[in-house]
Amino acid sequence: MSSVREKLSNIYGEELIFADGFDDAIIGVACGHDSQRVVYCYASMVEACMVEAGMTYNDALEWIEFNTISSYIGKHTPIYVMGTEE
Repeated sequence: MSSVREKLSNIYGEELIFADGFDDAIIGVACGHDSQRVVYCYASMVEACMVEAGMTYNDALEWIEFNTISSYIGKHTPIYVMGTEE
């Protein structure tokens, strides 16, 4: 069985940029006029940090903010969606 990364890369091309360790938080791909960007569920990313890395809620928020959301890697930088609860 192919991973979600392989499936999306096969459909949208190799330009996609993925956030390491958060494949289970992928919602889909946003398509714009000049790029496609992987879309992640912010709450699922926080949960992954807490479960898989043993972080507290606040540590997970801080880690994600510093290491992923604040990083710009070009026009294919992933999008992180926060629901109304966050």
